[in-house]
Amino acid sequence: MARYTGPVCKLCRREGQKLFLKGQKCYTEKCPVERRGYPPGQHGPAQARRRKQSDYALQLREKQKVKRMYGLQETQFRNLFQRAARESGVTGENLLISLETRLDNVVFRLGLAASRNQARQLVRHRHVEVNGKTVDIPSYQVKPGDDIAVRAPSKELEVVEVALGSRTRPQLVEWLTLDEKNRVARVVRKPTRDDIPMEVQEQLIVELYSK
Repeated sequence: MARYTGPVCKLCRREGQKLFLKGQKCYTEKCPVERRGYPPGQHGPAQARRRKQSDYALQLREKQKVKRMYGLQETQFRNLFQRAARESGVTGENLLISLETRLDNVVFRLGLAASRNQARQLVRHRHVEVNGKTVDIPSYQVKPGDDIAVRAPSKELEVVEVALGSRTRPQLVEWLTLDEKNRVARVVRKPTRDDIPMEVQEQLIVELYSK
């Protein structure tokens, strides 16, 4: 699966806000979003001066923002949406819950990695196990009752130590518990929309894909 390997700050500038794709560096460094508050490219300043966006543009930007926050490609994101639409309940909330319960995002929410990109790398490099079995699939969906742990040979990894010791690590969400000393966590329950600390208008994404 292809991955975006360019400057992540360009993605933040395109969406006009910090997406915190670089983890704690977004807190400690002067962000390009603050220095150049317009989209990248030669036409960026002109786009910033536009007073009003169409409904489609608003919907597209919201979808792109969420997709980039979680580090997904278009096909992956669309497949998640289609699955969310088939489930009972509110489609937009189902989509966000599916994104939150991805293994790479859970590792990030636990504070074991400084960013979702770093969390994805930990999973891909087989440093994480679920219910005692090594899982190297970042999109793996965790369920209530699952135990998530850093594998024994990887418990002292520097990236994990730095992430856990960071003053800017995210606050632990209520649907997860963490034994920081042993690097073991548990999914207590399925998250709800109120448990997702993100300013996202998921209804715009539903409207976009429903056309």
